[in-house]
Amino acid sequence: MMRFLFTGMLILCACLLSCRRNDMPKQNDQKWDKTYSVDFNQELSIRENLKIETFLAHYTSLKMTQTSSGLRYYIYQKEDSKLPNAEEGQQALVRLTIGLLDGTICYQTEDDQIERIVIEHSQKESGIHEALQYLKKGEKAKLILPSYLGHGLLGDRLKIPPQSILYVDIHLIDLI
Repeated sequence: MMRFLFTGMLILCACLLSCRRNDMPKQNDQKWDKTYSVDFNQELSIRENLKIETFLAHYTSLKMTQTSSGLRYYIYQKEDSKLPNAEEGQQALVRLTIGLLDGTICYQTEDDQIERIVIEHSQKESGIHEALQYLKKGEKAKLILPSYLGHGLLGDRLKIPPQSILYVDIHLIDLI
C-alpha cells in the first residue's frame, strides 16, 4: 500500500511541476544587447556606490579619498613625504588582508610571509595595482574596491562571491 501511495505522490508532483501557465512572464524575455548591458552596468555601479557610502557613513574615521576609477583609499600609517611613491613596473612587497564589507576575510597574507606584486604586471586585483601607486615604502592603507576593480561579475569562484565590493588592508613593506 505504501508503495502505491509513494508512486502516486511522485506522479502527482511530476504533473504539477510540468504544468505551466502560458500567460506567466518568462524570466529571460529581456534581450541582451549593448543598451541593456550599459543599463545593467550603470545600475550595478549605482547600487555598489550606495553600499560603499552606507558603509563609510558607519565608519566615519575612514577618511577615504576617491579616485576617478572609483577606488577609495585611506592611508592610516604615513611615512616620510620625501620617499617616492611606488611606480608601474616596480616590485612591491606587501602584506594584504582582502575581505568583504560585512567583515568576512577572504584572503590574508600569513604573518611569516610577504607577497610580491609587480605593479601593473601581475594577476592581482586592478584596484590594488592602482592603490599601490599612491603609497610609499612602509605605508599602510585601507582600500575599498568596487567589484569592477576587484573580481567583477563572477567573483574569483573560490572565496570571493560574484559582484563583491572588496575591503582591503594593505601594508607596503618595500619596493624593489
